[in-house]
Amino acid sequence: MDTAASALRHRPEALLLDFGGVVFQTRKRPEGRAHVARHLELVLARAGHTVAADTLRASLDAGLAALKDWKNAAGRRLTPAELDHRTIWTDFLVSDLDAPVREVLAGSASELLARMSTLLSEHEVRPGIRELLATADELGVRVGMVSNAHSGRSHRTLLREAGLEDHFGVQVYSDEVGIRKPHPEMIALAARALGTVPERCWYVGDTQDRDVVAGRRAGVAAVLLTRHHHTDSPPYPVRVRADAVHDTPEGLIAPLRESVPAAGGAHGRAATGPGPRARRSGDSEASRLPAALLLDQGGVIADSTPTPDAQRAFAERLAARLRRAGHELAPDTLLEAVLAGRDRYRVWKGAHPEGAAVPEVSPRRFWCEFVGRDLSPRVRDFLYAESAQLMVEYARAKSHARMRRGVPEVLRFCAAQGVPVAIVSNTVCGRAVREELDRFGIEHLVGAHVYSDELGRRKPDPATVAAALTALDAEPAHSWFVGDKPWRDLAAAHRGGVGTTVLVRGGSAGDERIDAALTGVEHERPTHVIDEMDDLLGLWTPAGLPQHS
Repeated sequence: MDTAASALRHRPEALLLDFGGVVFQTRKRPEGRAHVARHLELVLARAGHTVAADTLRASLDAGLAALKDWKNAAGRRLTPAELDHRTIWTDFLVSDLDAPVREVLAGSASELLARMSTLLSEHEVRPGIRELLATADELGVRVGMVSNAHSGRSHRTLLREAGLEDHFGVQVYSDEVGIRKPHPEMIALAARALGTVPERCWYVGDTQDRDVVAGRRAGVAAVLLTRHHHTDSPPYPVRVRADAVHDTPEGLIAPLRESVPAAGGAHGRAATGPGPRARRSGDSEASRLPAALLLDQGGVIADSTPTPDAQRAFAERLAARLRRAGHELAPDTLLEAVLAGRDRYRVWKGAHPEGAAVPEVSPRRFWCEFVGRDLSPRVRDFLYAESAQLMVEYARAKSHARMRRGVPEVLRFCAAQGVPVAIVSNTVCGRAVREELDRFGIEHLVGAHVYSDELGRRKPDPATVAAALTALDAEPAHSWFVGDKPWRDLAAAHRGGVGTTVLVRGGSAGDERIDAALTGVEHERPTHVIDEMDDLLGLWTPAGLPQHS
């Protein structure tokens, strides 16, 4: 029996698949980069920056070329790390543009990368994939995704829209776990999350330099390739070889069906631009209008109420997903773990002195260490792999937000007067905040977004305010910050040099705490206190400024 036949003789406990080139075939859209450039032009215009689409296209072309070189170089490394979303924009895609432009795009890095993925390429399910997944279900072989991606979010959406999501017990994307193939931990993590080990898995990819090397380093039972764009033309010679190469995933069905189940193994298991310019400093010294308006989200833009029924439904969905991956946990057990994790997160936040640098927890740490602390190691591996998606789903489920009175009027007034607006919010999921803004119909009125989970720092760290002011190219002394927590929002604003601070009642701080702040420590003392958001208009308009409806 030859080596390849021997490797494929035994049925795997799990089938691990790459995304592009295996599950999906991709084709570059001829006008894709032009569409991306025009979209970026609109995003920047919201923040008050005029950058021509041609300028953005040239920067994008250079950045994508550099990014391709970086990816190829990473393929030679033993344990390559993945780039974070902000770095992709600031150091690659628009590194030659002005700092305010870079900061606006970095503030919406994840959102823009997800949009760019589908603008640049068409995605089509490859021949044989549906039949292969059905065969794996029939044989009781669990399936996982292992993919280098700069937008796992986009990949998850494409998989769901194709009707394939429920076939996968786990999805491991490099941007969500912080490492990239050929790092063997990508494959090992997926295997553990599915309740097995790499030695009992088949791995299917489409590249020699990343996929075959990753499979061999991880020690999988078999490495297979399905031909795609670069299968036969790696960027440099690769010593290791695949056990088999097929033109399409159709060729994988027969070997999987003909494989022999190991005793007690998988068989029978239940299926489951412009040059530098002066910073904005307001129309004139006499103007009451701010150079920029920075807003907190919770308690300022919206009030939230807990939704225990939605939290329970989330726990039930999580239990179903874990079941597909081979783990049996009751929804009640998972709900208790999530609530305990939330409490541990609060303790963790309180343990950090509110000094100059205040970190934010990563999704991986939240789900693996805080939620999964008392769960089994393999369940923690699942939570680690799925942490980015779980954070989004949990954020959607934990509460329901209602927009506060006066917010649309303030934002429309700012748009009419040319006052740029940024959201500066502590949150475990900036993506969920953006969804709320879109649901409220006000997202298009916001020029820049700074969320602690994406920046890695949380208020009262002044880095949050500095990022927003850089994005809006605004002078701190002539900018305004509106928050509801003096110890967090106003402290960040004062440390960031913001000239005017406003506390709004009805948020997290009670009236007694707000009243005490008026005569309290200087860095928590507000310039103004308002009852509702539309009271801001009264602070801006009495000096003869025109009213706008």
